[in-house]
Amino acid sequence: MKQIYLDYAATTPVVPEVVDAVTDCLKNDFGNPSSMHRLGIQAEKRIKEAKNHISSLLKTSPDEIIFTSGGTEANNMAILGTAYDKKRSGMHCITTAIEHPSVLQAFKHLEKQGFEVTYLTVDKNGIISLDELKANLRRDTILISIMHVNNETGSIQPIHEIGALLEGLERKPVFHVDGIQAFGKVPLFPDRWGIDLLSMSGHKIHAPKGVGALYKRKDVRIQPILFGGNQQGGLRSGTENIPGIVGMGEGAKWVAQKLADDSSYLKRLKDKLIKGIQEALLNAVINGSVGESAPHILNVGFPGLKGEILLHALEEEGVYVSTGSACSSRERKLSHVLKAMGLDNRTAEGSIRISISYLTTTEEIDEFIPTLVRAVSRIERFTRR
Repeated sequence: MKQIYLDYAATTPVVPEVVDAVTDCLKNDFGNPSSMHRLGIQAEKRIKEAKNHISSLLKTSPDEIIFTSGGTEANNMAILGTAYDKKRSGMHCITTAIEHPSVLQAFKHLEKQGFEVTYLTVDKNGIISLDELKANLRRDTILISIMHVNNETGSIQPIHEIGALLEGLERKPVFHVDGIQAFGKVPLFPDRWGIDLLSMSGHKIHAPKGVGALYKRKDVRIQPILFGGNQQGGLRSGTENIPGIVGMGEGAKWVAQKLADDSSYLKRLKDKLIKGIQEALLNAVINGSVGESAPHILNVGFPGLKGEILLHALEEEGVYVSTGSACSSRERKLSHVLKAMGLDNRTAEGSIRISISYLTTTEEIDEFIPTLVRAVSRIERFTRR
């Protein structure tokens, strides 16, 4: 049975170029980058190379990249580190109702410590209102954390406009962006857009799991949440994961090349996917805006069906999709993102997420559409019995 993988928003396979770089590092660069001898210096050089690849994609300075164990740690470092550093100036934070659990749970943790958090609403397309953001800004607002691309629907927030708005304030809050689903897929320029902190993850860009990064603008202060050997300027202690870091750097280099070769590739695939679904399945509902969304994520609802049943029906035919965030998909409850967008329960329960990458082919999309039609028809026949 041929396998069609359409769950790239959950994780991506490691591409051969990354495998080769990581293997070479494991074989030849086992030194501790904190050591002063030649092996340590060589390991440190590999870190610098990876920083260069990532900062080149973001158009930032390599010195502004901090490596972490993944996107979750990057989000926690940004949110908790900022809150602890700025709490004497205020204890009010702003985020949205559709953030990733690694952001929402971090803010819930802060609320238990006395911080006040405002959760912005979103419209039917999953987009916040700049007017609502303005209305909730206060003199004691110290942090704003808003994801760029939503991991379930692909909705894109007006990050550039938010950055411009904040730059004009007398007391500017720290602006953190969860860029994990945006990095390598859509334009993302933190220095130009007024972003102070930006979270990234390796395994979303065809690098290994267990490595991520945080962009931190040079003049922004955060408190460390890990303590130990004072690595990475004391902001993230612990011996660096050199093979993982090398892999993330190579992953950034790989996606940068794909963008340079054909920046519209993902959008053409997604447009083909949407057209095929809408023509073949008239009851299908596209959740969110087609225009204001990332080119690699599509959320589709089939009212009256169960998304989990559809997922497994597709899996039986070698097709892999998801029902939402991989971090919370086992909890068997309605997506907080779709609920915040105002979807009715029948549509939310029957929704699946289809996500593609530069590895996805037009042939796979062509094969997927009739497979989806068969799966939906089979479930509907069973349901009508």
